Amino acid sequence: MSAMKSFALALLLTALVPLPLTAAPCGNTSAGFAAWKRDFAEEARRAGVGQRGLQALAQAQYATSTIAADRNQKSFRYSLEKFMQVRGADTIVAQGRKRKARHPEFYAALERIYGVPAGILIALHGMETAFGHFMGDSPVVSAITTLAFDCRRADFFTPHAIAALKLVDQGTITGATPGAKHGELGHTQFLPGNALAFGVDATGDGRVDFYDMSDALASTANFLRQKGWKPGRGYQPGEPNFEVIRQWNAASVYQQAIAIMAARIDG
Repeated sequence: MSAMKSFALALLLTALVPLPLTAAPCGNTSAGFAAWKRDFAEEARRAGVGQRGLQALAQAQYATSTIAADRNQKSFRYSLEKFMQVRGADTIVAQGRKRKARHPEFYAALERIYGVPAGILIALHGMETAFGHFMGDSPVVSAITTLAFDCRRADFFTPHAIAALKLVDQGTITGATPGAKHGELGHTQFLPGNALAFGVDATGDGRVDFYDMSDALASTANFLRQKGWKPGRGYQPGEPNFEVIRQWNAASVYQQAIAIMAARIDG
């Protein structure tokens, strides 16, 4: 075969090989979100998302309020004293002690199973949603897909967006389920990927419901244990379990506040 024919054959074979699908381009405004969703639907389908999840994706709206919140997380830049004041640490501790006293067996059972003391779970519950009094008003799917589309942290949020769609498939949430501005859901504000991986059906009703306190706190305890929580060990800065609190939230001021409040609740 001549060199010219060999080259022509190589070009033909190259043309017949399907090119790999590439991720949709990110954006910094709502422009392009609809086109991104269409491309992302193919990525989601390849990741195992079913029809219900894909329908929720198609109906998702660009969440302007989520982007505004993502650009303005100033509380994490406060001093520890200011952060605890702004987030109502004294109130969380006072209410947390009462909650522990009202339901001692519930928290004791969680500690027996997962090794996580009541103070940590109660402090997280109070910090995240004021003990379930405000679990967010932003549709989870819209918020998390907006962040997956946004260029600032698309790589981080894309797996969580896929997970949110799988949660829709499972019936854990719907496309309209409300959560926090960054797509966190339930009593302790799980990101969807963590909800999918660490959710626990504590009530035994056959489904994990992060808007049920028992399921949410058992799931939180399970997350911490799976991330390396060592039963019976300390959780203050420099102690083994403080590193596990870092797995929940990356902000140093948040981690310190949780450790302080938990110790006061555990008394």
